[in-house]
Amino acid sequence: MSAHHHVQSPATTPDDDADLARWDDDGAPPAQPRSSPDAWLRVGAELGDRLVALSGRQDLLVTCRPGTRSGAPAAFFPTLGEVEFDARLFAPLQPHEIHPRIVGDEERYPAAWGVFVHEAAHAAHSVWTKPAGADPRVVEAALLLEESRVEGAHLLTRPADRTYLRTSARTLVMPDLAHPTLQGIEHAAAVAALVLGRRDVGILDAGETRAVADLCEKVLGADLLATLTRIWTAAHQCADHDAVTMLAHAQQWCDALDTAAPALPVPENLTDLLSGAVGVVMDSTAATDVADLAAQAAATDAMAAQSKAQAQDRAQRAGQRRQAAATAKSVFNARGTVTPDGTPAPRSNPVTGTRRPTAAEQSAASRLSRALRAAAYRERTEERTTSPTPPGRLNMRAALARDAQRAAGSVPTAEPFTHTRRRNSPTPPLRVGIAVDVSGSMRAACAPVASAAWIVARAAALTDPDSLTATIAYDRHLTALTRPTHRAPERVTTFDANGGHHNLGDAIDALDHGLELGRPGAGRLLVIVTDARYVSDETARAVTRVKQLTTAGCAVLQLTLTAESHHLPGTTLLHLPQPSSAPVAIATAATDAIRRTR
Repeated sequence: MSAHHHVQSPATTPDDDADLARWDDDGAPPAQPRSSPDAWLRVGAELGDRLVALSGRQDLLVTCRPGTRSGAPAAFFPTLGEVEFDARLFAPLQPHEIHPRIVGDEERYPAAWGVFVHEAAHAAHSVWTKPAGADPRVVEAALLLEESRVEGAHLLTRPADRTYLRTSARTLVMPDLAHPTLQGIEHAAAVAALVLGRRDVGILDAGETRAVADLCEKVLGADLLATLTRIWTAAHQCADHDAVTMLAHAQQWCDALDTAAPALPVPENLTDLLSGAVGVVMDSTAATDVADLAAQAAATDAMAAQSKAQAQDRAQRAGQRRQAAATAKSVFNARGTVTPDGTPAPRSNPVTGTRRPTAAEQSAASRLSRALRAAAYRERTEERTTSPTPPGRLNMRAALARDAQRAAGSVPTAEPFTHTRRRNSPTPPLRVGIAVDVSGSMRAACAPVASAAWIVARAAALTDPDSLTATIAYDRHLTALTRPTHRAPERVTTFDANGGHHNLGDAIDALDHGLELGRPGAGRLLVIVTDARYVSDETARAVTRVKQLTTAGCAVLQLTLTAESHHLPGTTLLHLPQPSSAPVAIATAATDAIRRTR
């Protein structure tokens, strides 16, 4: 055996080495070596690794070089266990730019990968062998039917490869038309098998193949085309190893053509007509693929944009929660008025002092406490179970049925004992936050809201130790009138309204964080006492917070005292002509909130 069968030529030539040396000191990137057959060895080896997953076989070799022995773009040799692949399909990519072992790299060369998938389908499903002495024409017809059969079989196990098989059709079918080995009617039948057969296995769409279908029906006739369609459809159902059935379909194919050919006129320019029709099909297929890729890219971009927006929204909400926690801490821990960033603002303090609650306020707190307890009460739940043995109450009908089943020799299924388990349902606590506007136009609300804040706080503390309430007076700054503690306030905090501007958004944030108004499991109510005469930015911030709370299931009530008041979107508006009715309205809303809690 000659030595050159074992010694491989270097991947670069002396000229290449000179080029590399000449670039060493120029500071530019080194020159890439020229492509050579040996440079494709790595690509072929990596294709072989991917062929295992595509075909399910581990006994195959892939050779990749410019040009092939068979002259086809690719070929599968069953007796050699080899898939031959033309490296020119990767053009304009060079070997060092191709890495098939990396999953997803095939997206950069879909046409080449489509041809490779087609050969993998042959390797997996073209496992029947022709018997000795078989008619070469029949075998050729069987191989023609095999083209669409193997792609359909491959698609059943790897449906995601459809895109690549569509691109391979343009690479495999068009060259066969440029150099046809069949003539006349057989040529038209072969085109029908290659194109319409792929349509029937789901590779191509019916609308895309209409040009070939119309031309083949015109040339072959409707009856012959229907016969050929039945033959390749039956071949698609043939088992991979069933050579007898496959050759029988091929024989039917040849017989149908022999019977119909003498009566069919053959157009002189049939090859051109077929090439034009197939060109239309391939152009339509390419346009569909481009549109699908564009739609997929648009969907991917939309998902990326949505993910980015969701991430930004989560970051914004996290920042808002941190800011709300800081605001709540500064408001409820301070003993005076603070700005939203926690800076004391003693000159803007609306608090005028404290007083002892009146007998009427104490009576109202007691009534509200009883109403809250009644609203929070939940009936005990009952759970009934049956069993064949005690404990439980005996059901005579079921006992007799069990005896009858036992007497009949069957397995007793009746369960005569019934046990009832009663469980107490926990009463939900109450969370009430009151935000009162202390700008100059709200002076009439000061006295009734101060009374309502004490009544609600006192009643909540008497009702349930887990209930919490808090009241914040706001203009530009924030002042805590009552704080979210489990102790009932001893005195009523009085205040005046002489501020300017409004900061309802931060007031809601502080109440939300301090009382957990956005968390289910409690009767939750936010009361906003305001005429809502805000500038647009103030209104927008407040409406955003209100929407977040209502979405979380918290009831939001707006109390107004004048007919000229504005309505904050998302709130339930309640107009009170008499300011003194504010405590009753707030108490009623709190009772409804805890009653609706489940």
